[in-house]
Amino acid sequence: QVQLEESGGGLVQAGGSLRLQCGASGRTSLQYAMGWFRQAPGKEREFVAGIKWRNGNTNYADSVKERFTISRDRDKKTMYLQMNSLKPEDTAVYYCAAAINTNIYAPRESTDYDSWGQGTQVTVSS
Repeated sequence: QVQLEESGGGLVQAGGSLRLQCGASGRTSLQYAMGWFRQAPGKEREFVAGIKWRNGNTNYADSVKERFTISRDRDKKTMYLQMNSLKPEDTAVYYCAAAINTNIYAPRESTDYDSWGQGTQVTVSS
């Protein structure tokens, strides 16, 4: 199983940018799908963006399209989430996740992932 560790969270003003990183270690596979999820206080964990490790296919939640960009560097075993035009409603703990998955795009359901990082806090002030 792969181990994941997020970094890059912090406090930013509305309209600002942050870049999150998710480093993978241990047994990795080209068959992985990886995703970013977030969870705000009192809310369920929700899908933000996903990427297929082999071919780089990406998918996004409607709420972050045109503002967030997911990418990966296979050599560095690292996934990124570039977040621009941040809004207060983007405030949450952000988690990266991974799973073996052969679909064209990464799954959007958290239950489809079996490896998770510890999370990193993103706070957007108004």
